[in-house]
Amino acid sequence: MKIGIICGSHRANSQSGKVARYIENALLVQGLCESTWLYDLADNPLPLWDESIWAGDAQWRQTLTPLSEELKSCDGFVVVSPEWHGMAPAGLKNFFLMWTAGGELAHKPALIVTVSTADGGSFPIAELRMSSYKNSRICYLPEHLIIRYVDTVFNENPEHNKPDAQEYFDKRLAYCLEMLREYALAFTQIRESGKTSLEIYTSGM
Repeated sequence: MKIGIICGSHRANSQSGKVARYIENALLVQGLCESTWLYDLADNPLPLWDESIWAGDAQWRQTLTPLSEELKSCDGFVVVSPEWHGMAPAGLKNFFLMWTAGGELAHKPALIVTVSTADGGSFPIAELRMSSYKNSRICYLPEHLIIRYVDTVFNENPEHNKPDAQEYFDKRLAYCLEMLREYALAFTQIRESGKTSLEIYTSGM
């Protein structure tokens, strides 16, 4: 099993990136998958979507083909998003515009993890659940994780973590990742059933 982690912040040295790396390590340490793939928008910004993507533009193919192959090889995803002005970052929304008829994300489970340095984090969850699944067909778990006061947890130096908060989030994260694994196992059978073809209906309704 392979789990992809999408870090939706396009800010360098972001708290989202810190959390994404922690999650990647947790997946491997807990033995929940054989391999991972971490895609950080801070290091790999995508061009803004434009209509030439549907015309087979050579530059778009060069940019997206390696990503498409990585995404196709994943059985499930963790989507990490900060809350910027009460929204998911523009780069993350742009990311979801790229993947439709190719089925890279289709009928694969995903855990949403949001981060906030204060009491925020809920708005990106609502936004992603509302709009990012329609054509991508990504299937978000009914469980999600909001990491508030993120600067006090998941730091490399344990002395920089608030002990009670770190313990809580470690347990909650383990619970969510174990659930993601089970969904990923189940959705493999769903995709193999042949009932999820995108050939006829390439766009969601």
